[in-house]
Amino acid sequence: MAGENGNQCILYLVAGVVGIGILLTVILVPMSFSGLDYYEYGFKRQKSTGTVKTDKVYTGGKYMIGPDYGFKTFQASAHFTDFTPLEVYTWNKLEIEIDVTFQYFLRKDDLPYLHKTYDVNYDTTIRTSAISAIKLETVKWKTDQFITHRKDIEASLFMAVRNKLGGKCCRKDCDSWRYACPKGCTNLTLCNNEKDKGLWVDVKYFQLGAIRIPADVEERRLTRLVTQEEVDGGKYKQDASVVRKNTEAIVRDIKNQAAELREKARAESQQINTIARANYTAVVEKARSQGLKELYDSLGIKDQKTKSSFDYLRTLRGLNHVHLTVDFQQRIVGGFGGSG
Repeated sequence: MAGENGNQCILYLVAGVVGIGILLTVILVPMSFSGLDYYEYGFKRQKSTGTVKTDKVYTGGKYMIGPDYGFKTFQASAHFTDFTPLEVYTWNKLEIEIDVTFQYFLRKDDLPYLHKTYDVNYDTTIRTSAISAIKLETVKWKTDQFITHRKDIEASLFMAVRNKLGGKCCRKDCDSWRYACPKGCTNLTLCNNEKDKGLWVDVKYFQLGAIRIPADVEERRLTRLVTQEEVDGGKYKQDASVVRKNTEAIVRDIKNQAAELREKARAESQQINTIARANYTAVVEKARSQGLKELYDSLGIKDQKTKSSFDYLRTLRGLNHVHLTVDFQQRIVGGFGGSG
């Protein structure tokens, strides 16, 4: 009987231990799981001591890390930072106001260095560093350029903030965002993690908003622009007058050249015409002389007086205003070509 009681006690003891184990398992296993949202990074942190393990960066998901551990979280999504307004000085030593907004992201691989230096209180340092970078950059630009070169100034401020907060190192993927690998950046493998990477964040987006110039400065600027326009207008009118006079001179020269060419052509034409007429007369006279000679020979006229009379009559006959009549008493025709 005593043996049976002993076995029952042992059985109850084992059952109790097993029950307690199952109960602890049911309680502790769910407590061993901790999770991170998709927009969070995290380090393991021991609840009992507060010790943070930075050897591994966790991203969104559920992890079995033990009942005495949880996560110390950091924002993995974009951090929106804006300065509205921000008072800055220009190259002209004039104060203006600008609105600036940018978005930065924590670097997962560099999160241990950020935690070591700033813990979770990094945003204030990032804001003050960005303001410093912006103010150092705006003094390189004239007041007018904030209106005439807005796009260039925005890119310049973007680069200044990017280098101040992100350092001078190139990123792993140079195509991941606009200034991931700016000109002159240092290869990532050659960078010192604590000295060359800025504040261990990536400024991926930057917007330059409103630019407010003091009224008196704007008025002086507009007055200067109007004056410059008037000066330019006077210069353009003067240039136009010079061009107009030069054009008129060129037109006169062209007309003179045309007149000279016309006169030269007329003179050459007259010369050619005179030469042609002279040649024509010479040819006609030569032909007439040859024809008369042949006529005299064929008619047997040898006397010079008779030749002259014949030539005279032939000449009269060729005149349109002379009419010949025959007077037989004069015997004009009588002795042509005969002996009696």
